[in-house]
Amino acid sequence: MALNDDVTRIREKRLSKGRLAVPNQLQGVSKNRIREVLERLDHGTNADLVDGVFALMDNETLSWFGKAPPNAKFADGASTAHLACHIGILQRGQSKLDREGRDYWIKPLRELGGIEPITLYAGEFIPGHVIAKSPNSAYRLSEDFKAVLQAPDDKWRAMLAFWSSQDAARQRREFQAQMAEASRLLVDTGHSDLIQAAIEYYAPKFLPGYKVIYVDDGDGDRVTDADRRRLADAGVELTLADAMPDVLLWNPTSNRLWVIEAVTSDGEVDLHKVNQLQLLAKRASKSGINFTTAYRTWKEAASRQGAHQNIAVGTFIWIQGDPARQLKVESFGQS
Repeated sequence: MALNDDVTRIREKRLSKGRLAVPNQLQGVSKNRIREVLERLDHGTNADLVDGVFALMDNETLSWFGKAPPNAKFADGASTAHLACHIGILQRGQSKLDREGRDYWIKPLRELGGIEPITLYAGEFIPGHVIAKSPNSAYRLSEDFKAVLQAPDDKWRAMLAFWSSQDAARQRREFQAQMAEASRLLVDTGHSDLIQAAIEYYAPKFLPGYKVIYVDDGDGDRVTDADRRRLADAGVELTLADAMPDVLLWNPTSNRLWVIEAVTSDGEVDLHKVNQLQLLAKRASKSGINFTTAYRTWKEAASRQGAHQNIAVGTFIWIQGDPARQLKVESFGQS
């Protein structure tokens, strides 16, 4: 709630001084111009996307990241939560947007290269979402798309036509991918590595007969087209309201699901996650669902559980550094 409260205070402070909560133009760009540009991309009726782009033009509000570069502005990089609060609270004076709706107010322009993913790392914004599920994952407008928005009235349509050409879009995506790959070399990819270890070593040994049908290993599309095909084959539909597991497996013979959560910072299989995903299994008419929390080392497992003790009873633990066994969590009096 801290971010919500902070943004509410920012809005109230500006209004109390007789200012607008947000100027009518940011970097010389109005919402009307954004709407006109998005209409030509078939997204003009998406009010959340219009306001999201406007938020990413905000170079008057200081960054809401606690460890942002000196004097960094909101436009330099904003997380999904930041955007949700900027749109819902700062701009509209209501409640923040549901962050799971990012597929509607980030994804359309991200696919075209107009919004690019970045990560706050070591006090700098670097290209790509290089640490899965990191609170420091962020977004900003690409410079070439921003140039279209800022172009004079008699030039922006021609600039947009060139920008939105298929070749240009492909080149932008390739460039962003190259930059993200370079960034990954700078950071720890432990979460991704642990997910892959669970898939390659844990599942074959302890979950024979199970097939991987979904992997959430990043901050891009929550459910890709390939995921949807595998999920459909298994008779499962993941929605934005579901708790997204790191790995979801299905046994065609028993018609049972299995969830693996790879933990390097947080995200164990707790009771809340069990309850949510049991609803998914029931909705998909599965015979049941089981769970495993995976850690890289015993030291990390001990550190997490010494502090939180939150792994649900009846679920399993697997340690990458001690891969030949798994442990089941049981409680006193459990039948």
